[in-house]
Amino acid sequence: MSRDPLVVGNVVGDVLDPFHKTASLRVIYNNKEVTNGCELKPSMVMHEPIIDIGGHESRALYTIVMVDPDSPSPSNPTKREYLHWMVTDIPGSKDASFGNEIVSYENPQPTAGIHRFVFVLFKQTVRQTVYAP
Repeated sequence: MSRDPLVVGNVVGDVLDPFHKTASLRVIYNNKEVTNGCELKPSMVMHEPIIDIGGHESRALYTIVMVDPDSPSPSNPTKREYLHWMVTDIPGSKDASFGNEIVSYENPQPTAGIHRFVFVLFKQTVRQTVYAP
């Protein structure tokens, strides 16, 4: 049985297919690094986090998305994968502030139950034009 928090928390399955990690991602709110499964109070997530991408490909470009797979409530997620934030063209050696913000950060405001907020980092193959949904 897997002990990977992404599997245990059903992120793999509900949001993502199984994947092979090629870069590291650090998400930091108010000087606190977010770890898989940690609880955050609404006051801590009012402003967009600092995103730190680690890896050996400084010339690579990345896209980060933040979604809520439990919207509007974990028992009735009719808006599954609600998009809270999307930034493209982030250089591998920089943070998200150097990218192209497609969807402005919308701080989480869950109305019912405990929600999972998922940050997903994608490696881009090329720079491309992306439009907000």
